[in-house]
Amino acid sequence: MGRGLLRGLWPLHIVLWTRIASTIPPHVLKSVNNGMMVTDNNGIIKFPQLCKFCDVRSSTCDSQKSCLSNCSITSICERPHEVCLAVWRKNDENITLETLCHDPKVTYHGIALEDSASPKCIMKEKKVLGETFFMCSCSTDECNDYIIFSEDLQFMLSRESCGWHPVPVFKRNASTISPLESSLLKTIEYATNNPDLLLVIFQVTGVSLLPPLGIAIAVIIIFYCYRVHRQQKLSPSWDTSKPRKLMEFSEHLAIILEDDRSDISSTCANNINHNTELLPIELDTLVGKGRFAEVYKAKLKQNTSEQFETVAVKIFPYEEYASWKTEKDIFSDINLKHENILQFLTAEERKTELGKQYWLITAFHAKGNLQEYLTRHVISWEDLRTLGSSLARGIAHLHSDHTLCGRPKMPIVHRDLKSSNILVKNDLTCCLCDFGLSLRLDPTLSVDDLANSGQVGTARYMAPEVLESRMNLENVESFKQTDVYSMALVLWEMTSRCNAVGEVKEYEPPFGSKVREHPCVESMKDNVLRDRGRPEIPSSWLNHQGIQMVCETLTECWDHDPEARLTAQCVAERFSELQHLDRLSGRSCSEEKIPEDGSLNTTK
Repeated sequence: MGRGLLRGLWPLHIVLWTRIASTIPPHVLKSVNNGMMVTDNNGIIKFPQLCKFCDVRSSTCDSQKSCLSNCSITSICERPHEVCLAVWRKNDENITLETLCHDPKVTYHGIALEDSASPKCIMKEKKVLGETFFMCSCSTDECNDYIIFSEDLQFMLSRESCGWHPVPVFKRNASTISPLESSLLKTIEYATNNPDLLLVIFQVTGVSLLPPLGIAIAVIIIFYCYRVHRQQKLSPSWDTSKPRKLMEFSEHLAIILEDDRSDISSTCANNINHNTELLPIELDTLVGKGRFAEVYKAKLKQNTSEQFETVAVKIFPYEEYASWKTEKDIFSDINLKHENILQFLTAEERKTELGKQYWLITAFHAKGNLQEYLTRHVISWEDLRTLGSSLARGIAHLHSDHTLCGRPKMPIVHRDLKSSNILVKNDLTCCLCDFGLSLRLDPTLSVDDLANSGQVGTARYMAPEVLESRMNLENVESFKQTDVYSMALVLWEMTSRCNAVGEVKEYEPPFGSKVREHPCVESMKDNVLRDRGRPEIPSSWLNHQGIQMVCETLTECWDHDPEARLTAQCVAERFSELQHLDRLSGRSCSEEKIPEDGSLNTTK
């Protein structure tokens, strides 16, 4: 009987191994577990979960209280115990949905994942720091692609107010057990009750796996040798004068970024290309050019189909390797990920006819940078509040020593904040970009290390102490205070283009005609240090209660004394209070949304 049973199991040895593995005692698996798989209380192997993993996207909802994420990227979670998470927000007329993997043992935005064991993503209302949003977690593959609202939240999904359109909802039939699977289950039950037979099964299974394993290793070795030989012969080229064509993967070598501190990676978070093949990217149009690099709109191909994702590619020449490396190192910190910081995809090195090029591949935002947007558009009070609030939140996260969920994070200062280094997203929120001059405030840095960082940035936006080269290097907070000064000038630019102040003039940068288009440091010293000059705040701006509060805030942020300035977190909280006061007023006219007796907390 034993021999007949083994003959029946022989063609199915791979399936049998999967089934039998579930009966191995936990202490045995623990000895070989390398962290890539774990076992549950019954000793069953758990593999990492598949989840939708995208930055903030517009959601599509139907009349049955359900939403689709519209996320085309599925990620394998870093840890087997991580679950899928979805966060749904409604800001005015904008409906967004963020999807990701998350450890259920760690709070998200200070909220515990109580429903992490649920097979479906059922939304629950949450409130954190005055912000209301909906969140759900679940434990089945891609379960955060389809989210469900409870019955008492039906009013949140009104199609008339949000412009949603119905989509078909497909339901899967329950799977049935085939006769073959039923037979296998009975066989396994018998085997697990007979230790001697179980040992024989393991021996047979192990021997049967040796030939295919050997063949696989041989194929890998042969393919590796072939690639090395081919790359020695080929000299890849890229003609910048001709239309860009899809580059062959084998023509290039991807950069592997060393980041032992990162404990999470995904195709959509702050990650790096760990493959030897480069991403299938086709460059499209030049959308920006700076001191160190050029930025292209590009197409990221999806497998072999005609589908693609639009991305941005920042290309550094060989001479600007240091700038590329600085920005790459900043982006490679997984804890930097935030909705108001540019989403990073990967960094690559590419060989061309002109030599090496260094690429940073990020999300693409069609509205361009803030300076371009303000030049083309006059904004409303609601737009100003949204842009200013999101800018402050992004800078506050950059400066913070911890993430929203409490995980330790390295504080970072931007050191080149200006309206052209801030992008405008589709929902009219800001996200910070261009970290080529940024500095990680590592506590191990000495005063000499900080002193050698130099006088960097754009002269028009430099704080007085930077212009004068008299920063307090004993206190790393002084670097953050220079960012706050620059942020105040950007807030002034936003306010100058807001129609709530009355007549709106053409866009002009801070200090306008007082200095030339690209002022030098000495010219800015005369205006900022000698004359104590700041951008003008017309009296008409103070007629609007909300604008008046913004002006009070930015005036405190560009104070000549660095220690008297507000923190970015305080500015973010003030904008949150403005939004709260607007909601309390309940008035339809944007010029009247702040009550006449409105007041703000001025605590730094």
